[in-house]
Amino acid sequence: MAVVTVSQKGWVVIPVELRNKYHWNTGDRVKVVDYGGVVSLVPVLQNPEDEGLGALGRRGRSLLKGLRRTRKQERRREKTGA
Repeated sequence: MAVVTVSQKGWVVIPVELRNKYHWNTGDRVKVVDYGGVVSLVPVLQNPEDEGLGALGRRGRSLLKGLRRTRKQERRREKTGA
């Protein structure tokens, strides 16, 4: 566990081991999130849609296409009175 010191300006130096582990480089942005007593650094994704695609390891089904398909089926049922 690393122990760091908060500077007079509020700066904290992230240890090199953690920067390397999380691939954080100069200029990368992180959010500071307070979870009620636990403070976390969360990377800000440059392009969340593209970077999030690999999160599941494969492409999933489109939610929008599924919603359109369901709505189309509902309209058919409404027309037939079923």
